[in-house]
Amino acid sequence: MTKKRSHLFALREPLPRTTTTVMGLLAPLLVLVAWCVLSYGNLTPSYFLPSPTEVVRGTLQLFFDPNYDLLGAIWISSWRILRAFLLAAAVALPLGVLMGAFEPINAFFEPVVAPLRYMPISAFIPLLILWFGIYEGEKIAFLFLGVFVYLLPVVVTAIRTVPEELVQTSLTLGASRWQVIRTVLLPSALPEIFDSFRVMNAISWTYVILAEAINPGGGLGYMVELARTHQKPSWSFAGLLVIGGIGLLTDFVIRTLSAVLFRWREKTV
Repeated sequence: MTKKRSHLFALREPLPRTTTTVMGLLAPLLVLVAWCVLSYGNLTPSYFLPSPTEVVRGTLQLFFDPNYDLLGAIWISSWRILRAFLLAAAVALPLGVLMGAFEPINAFFEPVVAPLRYMPISAFIPLLILWFGIYEGEKIAFLFLGVFVYLLPVVVTAIRTVPEELVQTSLTLGASRWQVIRTVLLPSALPEIFDSFRVMNAISWTYVILAEAINPGGGLGYMVELARTHQKPSWSFAGLLVIGGIGLLTDFVIRTLSAVLFRWREKTV
């Protein structure tokens, strides 16, 4: 037999580790080179595209100047996201399990929750301000809504995609409906639900900027808005880079936890 030759663009074929590393570094490097050429070459005005040096200087200023306190802003935004996410999960997980397991419950709630997925969450801001005021309650409610409307259908789908043979086998062996939910549906669906937390994490960091930019109260969104009002594009870029870095870090933490908690699934891939 002749050995099959590997091809760089073979369909669904994994790449060698070295190739993956090189390909992963290539795009950021090209972006950085283009950024340097445009900014240092004076091809764009500084108010439109600040140079990397200006962004680094602005980042250090935000970190070490007590008037801005970037570390404090990171903590405020992270704490808001964590609280809203835990609240959304506390509602979406049990409701999604019940909707996925029992069709009458799904038929009752689906006409209410389904339209929310197609509505822009930002359109709820005036109502949330009316109901919760302009401070912390409104921001948490906004983040909760942003996560809840996307997490709920993920939970429902994960419960429904559990193989029917597992459910029927459990019932045949004498398990009750609640035992099937606890010992079959939930353990089978949890890996997919946990993986969706990566998407929820990205959604949360997207919405927290919008929530914090609308009203005072600190946080990274407020700092980005402050950069706009002070006409400091380097601060805006610094805020975006910090948010991107935090997003990558939290995504890595979620992936690591998933690999640890669901090690059995990793072995079957």
